[in-house]
Amino acid sequence: MRVLVAGLGNMGMSHALAHHHHRQAEIVGLVNRSTIPLPDELKSYPFYNDFREALRATKPDLVVVATYSDSHADFAVAAMEAGAHVFVEKPLATTVADARRVVEAAKRLKKKLVVGYILRHHPSWQRLIAEARGLGGPYVFRLNLNQQSTGETWETHKALMRTTPPIVDCGVHYVDVMCQITDAKPVRVNGMGLRLSDEIAEDMYNYGQFQVVFEDGSVGWYEAGWGPMMSEVAYFVKDVISPKGAVSIMSGMHPVSDSVEGHTKVGALRIHRTGEADRDIDFPGEPGHQELCDAEQDFLLRAIANDTDLSRHMEDAVTSLAICLAADESIRSRQPIDLRT
Repeated sequence: MRVLVAGLGNMGMSHALAHHHHRQAEIVGLVNRSTIPLPDELKSYPFYNDFREALRATKPDLVVVATYSDSHADFAVAAMEAGAHVFVEKPLATTVADARRVVEAAKRLKKKLVVGYILRHHPSWQRLIAEARGLGGPYVFRLNLNQQSTGETWETHKALMRTTPPIVDCGVHYVDVMCQITDAKPVRVNGMGLRLSDEIAEDMYNYGQFQVVFEDGSVGWYEAGWGPMMSEVAYFVKDVISPKGAVSIMSGMHPVSDSVEGHTKVGALRIHRTGEADRDIDFPGEPGHQELCDAEQDFLLRAIANDTDLSRHMEDAVTSLAICLAADESIRSRQPIDLRT
């Protein structure tokens, strides 16, 4: 499988390394707007600064789009129209219309499309979802991810916020978890946020939170903030509560808010069933960030080889994005958003 990787930030570099080590993949090109230092494993591959030029020159079977989110939709559609299957980092797009355009292109051109929801490939998060579904709904979701980012990470966050607020960039992961547990349609979203730094645009905010109501009566809360001013107290809350008890991730008790590894690590689940003693499930030897990226790319390669139906995966990606974008709209308009329309 001839692979072109576009965007060599943290995620793109990891995806490139995944394909470098995969027996069914052959990297035919790397794309980045600027020339950057590469690990030794990637130095021998053709390097391009222009995506469309690379697409024409390499004629890939698979394109990994890990650029900034405002280019995701155009790059994904261009890749599929050039004959390639696509992996695109989350969020799928910056508007629901663009997200649907990408999904429709995949269906029309009969190409596989996988969106980078890394938690779907994490065995500990899969166990969280299974345990929560075992309790039965309706559910209360309490989820957040606040990052006390400084230095290089704060610079990356500021670059991301030129187009995408934290509640969208990070929120799609956790809203996707909510949707997998409830399996219910979202009904209404209400959000609020605040600009806490003069280093970002006046119409952007680096702290936000929102509440979402689902058709089955479940309710969810999500909060995300980026920047050197953020608190590391209760920065990582992951609780799912039902009438029969709760499931909680325990790793948030140890502040490492600026750690990529820490954002996926579960460590242990605490299962609380009403009237029973609490039970902890430990997860020693959890996969790290690179192993999870390896799993994502292996999933796509197997989906292509086996002609796996990815319709539900694509629709879920649109739904979680729609909820987060509605939250952004609610924050900006200061009005709740009815998702049924």
